[in-house]
Amino acid sequence: MNWSALAVFRWVDLIDVITVGVLLWFGIRFLRRTRGRAAFAGMALLGGVYLAARALELRLTAAIFQGFFAVLVLVLVVVFQAELRRLFEQLGSWRRERGEPRPGDGQFDALVRSVARLAASRTGALIVLPGSEPLESHVEGGVPLDGRVSEPLLLSIFDASSPGHDGAVVLRGPRIERFAVHLPLSSNHEALGPGGTRHAAALGLVERSDATCIVVSEERGTVSVARDGEIRALSGAEDLADELQTPSEDAAGGQHWLRRDAARDAALAAAGAAALWMLFVPGSDLTDQTVPAEVRVANLPAELELESIEPSQVDVTLRGLRRDMVLAEREVSVHIDAYLARLGRRTFQIDADAVRAPEVLDVVEVLPDRVVISLRPTVKASGEGR
Repeated sequence: MNWSALAVFRWVDLIDVITVGVLLWFGIRFLRRTRGRAAFAGMALLGGVYLAARALELRLTAAIFQGFFAVLVLVLVVVFQAELRRLFEQLGSWRRERGEPRPGDGQFDALVRSVARLAASRTGALIVLPGSEPLESHVEGGVPLDGRVSEPLLLSIFDASSPGHDGAVVLRGPRIERFAVHLPLSSNHEALGPGGTRHAAALGLVERSDATCIVVSEERGTVSVARDGEIRALSGAEDLADELQTPSEDAAGGQHWLRRDAARDAALAAAGAAALWMLFVPGSDLTDQTVPAEVRVANLPAELELESIEPSQVDVTLRGLRRDMVLAEREVSVHIDAYLARLGRRTFQIDADAVRAPEVLDVVEVLPDRVVISLRPTVKASGEGR
């Protein structure tokens, strides 16, 4: 890599690096919340090998990897369809207000008391608190209700004799939007542990969205909270209030930047953006540049010495990548083969072969394209003549 390319760094390149760094940061944060992050890490490693092969000009290795990545694009679309859909949904939801309204104080207390009573009676329950991302593509069914959140209403919905007690209740601010809703099931058995179907449904939803789910186990009477792609059992129902009042990673907004792991990801994204810029961008556009070049005379006959060159400097127009032009002015010169001067020749044409320049640059034009040299006999040759 030509580190002298930093000399062509412009303020627009700074904006370019910052933009890519922000995109990489969001991408890293997104991948940390998906189950496919291990696969993405493996592909990132292969991508690093490919970039290193290009930087070291390992053409065969780079060609093989280039063909592999062309097929890999189709694999990504098929294997990570759900993750990509969520990514685009997140992009679309940024224009919305950050996060859904949560229940008011009265409804919040009613929610906490209801969960505590359900846990005490070992009555299974599943409650969904939506985030900023839409849930329509992840949930199915449900009975519209639009009722105000209250302890009697929640207890009656999850009563074992109620037809909708096996489904989930979706809250929308201080109101119950609908009940008996079916959620997608998670296949992450390691994260589920001893949890049953309700826990699998809660984890399945938070793996696909930024919602928060509250689960009451019918078998153990425990309360669990699922968010940010994970599910965690609380030590007791009384801890639910503190858990819900703590912003999730997705809903924390500006607090993201204060998290230690977020700062680490930001540093990683910045390093990645800088590395990509150094590899692809500096001077990557093809350009023409005219530089002055000193005219030098070689193969001068021994009996003659140089008196003057007219002109002693010419303008050479070169074509190549901008990054390769950085040191061109100091590396370009014109060499005239004066062997024919012994036959009286004094005017020499300058062609591309006479220009000494880096091999990666092409000679476009030389102005003026000819020089005239003045010669005189050497002192030794003059003495011998006398």
